[in-house]
Amino acid sequence: MQIVKGLGQHFAAQPLDDEKYLLELLRRRELISNEQARLPCDKKCQQRQRDVRLKAHGGRGQAERLTLVDTIVALRLDVPGRKGEVLTEELIMRAVAEDLGLPFKKLDPLELDLKIVTKTIPKSFAVKHLILPFAIRDGVLEVAVYDPDNRAALDDIERANQLKVKPYLSTKSDIRRMLQEFFGFQTSISAAEDYLAGPAVDLGNLEQYVRIASSEEAASSDHHITTAVDHLFGYAFDQRASDIHIEPKRENSLVRLRIDGALHTVYKLPKVVHAAVISRIKSLSRLDIAEKRRPQDGRIKVDRGGKEAEIRVSTIPVAFGEKAVLRILDPDILFQDLAGIGFSDHDLAVYQGLVHAPHGIVLVTGPTGSGKSTTLYSTLKEIAAPELNIVTVEDPVEMVHEEFNQIGVQPAVGVTFATILRNILRQDPDIIMIGEIRDGDTATNAIQAALTGHLVFSTLHTNDAVSSVSRLLDLGVQPFLVGSTLLGAMAQRLVRRICPHCAESYVATAEELRGMGLPVTDEGAIELRRGAGCAKCRNTGYLGRCGVFEIFPMSDAIRQMVGSHKSEAELRKRAIRDGMTTLREDAWHKVQAGITTVEEALRVTAAE
Repeated sequence: MQIVKGLGQHFAAQPLDDEKYLLELLRRRELISNEQARLPCDKKCQQRQRDVRLKAHGGRGQAERLTLVDTIVALRLDVPGRKGEVLTEELIMRAVAEDLGLPFKKLDPLELDLKIVTKTIPKSFAVKHLILPFAIRDGVLEVAVYDPDNRAALDDIERANQLKVKPYLSTKSDIRRMLQEFFGFQTSISAAEDYLAGPAVDLGNLEQYVRIASSEEAASSDHHITTAVDHLFGYAFDQRASDIHIEPKRENSLVRLRIDGALHTVYKLPKVVHAAVISRIKSLSRLDIAEKRRPQDGRIKVDRGGKEAEIRVSTIPVAFGEKAVLRILDPDILFQDLAGIGFSDHDLAVYQGLVHAPHGIVLVTGPTGSGKSTTLYSTLKEIAAPELNIVTVEDPVEMVHEEFNQIGVQPAVGVTFATILRNILRQDPDIIMIGEIRDGDTATNAIQAALTGHLVFSTLHTNDAVSSVSRLLDLGVQPFLVGSTLLGAMAQRLVRRICPHCAESYVATAEELRGMGLPVTDEGAIELRRGAGCAKCRNTGYLGRCGVFEIFPMSDAIRQMVGSHKSEAELRKRAIRDGMTTLREDAWHKVQAGITTVEEALRVTAAE
């Protein structure tokens, strides 16, 4: 099997350690300058001498031989002509792959098949040769390699699997990380599967506060289910997941992660392991392990690498067992600067005016997963002060914060939104946050709190901001009370941000955009942005999310209209005339600013 081609040359050592070839290639590709090309050689000689000295004194030296690529990457050289860009291992490997006529593979864990990675070749062989099998297509086994001239190892894989092998060049760091993650998780799951065929797993004596073990610690653990769950949590944090879904099916159990609003299947677990994984999670969140017939809710506080986060756990019985959904609550996401969550300058000024009022009600509306909790927590964090008593009533408490006095609703013992509101007014609060106004009693008590001089925040499930007035009226609140206590309402949605690494421009016509329902006032051609798709955004064209807002402040004119029983449509017209930006208009502004795409704006907003 001839692997290295393109240059038509054979190397005494692998190309990545051939100084003359590699440095000349990087110079030719304008990735390093002539002056920079002299630095790696000196650094490499120093490293070799240090290793020899360490071994002479009985030290272990380096765990493995450093290549020239490692030395170049460690120098963090600036790429000539590319301001702020550092020469990375990926840039080097892409250049080598192109020069040798090999395809380059950026390894994405969400695209890898657990069985192919772990069952095709032994772990020791994969680690020794830095080879990772990742797909089988049309009878060809595709593998990621670091050494492009390791023909012997690839021949061995062909003979062992009776499949032709197609090599892709990849980075050493990516191959190592994937091998560690996938073999670590698979080892734990396989061991648990074997163990569960015998005696039951002992899941007793588990603590609620958990430190996520590192991969090295997990590998030495005999508690296979514990290790597997640790791997799962760590994996979810690494992938920026907001939710983990563990779903029992007829033949297996699916593990899916929600990343930037979309679900991705990452693992298929053996069915026999599912119950033990769920039991471990229920134990950590202090739920009843024996109760499998009714839904349960709990929480886990985790410490991973010195960083704390909370995981909200919900279990529910489905057709093939118990399904668990774990929402990851990262304090860095929940507690943000209000100016950074997506407000326009105008909307931010209006919202700041509402939240700094001395008393009244501010409502945040939107469907589940629209970012309401982030907005409310960020708001409370901004206005919190030592002289203020902030009390929250939540179901459940999403993120514990020491500056707030947080109360969790417990209907089983009579602690509901309505009952607790009657009691906390005797706790001398300044600001009250109610998780959700669900019924007439809660609405009435919230109104009473606002009437007695408190600033109240809450959420409602309505389609837009103006509909919150109708919703309060439907719950039995009198129109004059709505007019006198409601400061304003805000509807919000989350749109995906265009990936900055692969953003590109394109031209659309104003007529075409208006035909889609967008509030376009320009004429002719309009230049917009979209993501082409790259390795950093998993070829989706999106990376991260941003809020879209509609803020409806209660002016004196609107209060009079509410008291006169005017319709929702009339209230909306008046609010727009007073300067309210609708959800779709705000989404269109973010499209024009190159933050999101036309498709996202249309997906999350309704036509006016």
